[in-house]
Amino acid sequence: MAEVTIQEGESLENALRRFKRKVQQEDIIKEIKRHSYYLKPGEKRRAKAALSRKRLRKKLRREQD
Repeated sequence: MAEVTIQEGESLENALRRFKRKVQQEDIIKEIKRHSYYLKPGEKRRAKAALSRKRLRKKLRREQD
């Protein structure tokens, strides 16, 4: 769990910025989104395959240019 202590003389905005950066580095948001709803194993497999196809198309498009 991300935790930030406010240092002496530090503004709340700076502490909040450090907290947001720490949360992003630890991939907490991504983990929450992944667990926010249940995917059946077949749906998960199809989503993974679709993402793979998307990456492949993107890679091929970059190689053409």
